[in-house]
Amino acid sequence: MKKNKILIAIIVILVLVVAVLALMNRDLLAGKQGLVDNPGIAVKAGGEEVAKVYLDEIRSLGEEEFPIVLRSSGKEPRDLILTGVPLKRVLQQVDPTLLDGKEQVTVRAIDGYTVAYSMDEVLDESHLFVVYLEGGEPLGSKNEGGSGPLMIVPRKDEFGQRWCKFAVEVEVN
Repeated sequence: MKKNKILIAIIVILVLVVAVLALMNRDLLAGKQGLVDNPGIAVKAGGEEVAKVYLDEIRSLGEEEFPIVLRSSGKEPRDLILTGVPLKRVLQQVDPTLLDGKEQVTVRAIDGYTVAYSMDEVLDESHLFVVYLEGGEPLGSKNEGGSGPLMIVPRKDEFGQRWCKFAVEVEVN
């Protein structure tokens, strides 16, 4: 009987923790739907939003087309042709000193998925890309069954687990 009460208490605590974290995540991404409707990325530094960079500005920074193979567990590898701009260029467009003395960049998606990249990864212009086209076509939003309108792709990762689909926020830490 005592074990059942302890188990129930643990379950209740876990449910409360999940609920609180879900509310916090929802609040973090509140107001970001506009960055899906009008594709863009909110850039944060020191916990504060410092800029929003929209797709037209991102494209003007020198888009690159590149082949990549998407490998996912349980699925056949897919050859893709993606178009994007190095994340480093986007962040330096906001502020050329934004990355100075920082350790990592955290990317958040509209669905709450979060990926952290080291500063070495960010500074490598051939690795992290803000991608907006696949095979010359827009990625499409989550509601449209797509993977965008923007996603962050680490080109040198062998598998797609660190791809951040539906990206709406980049925080420099």
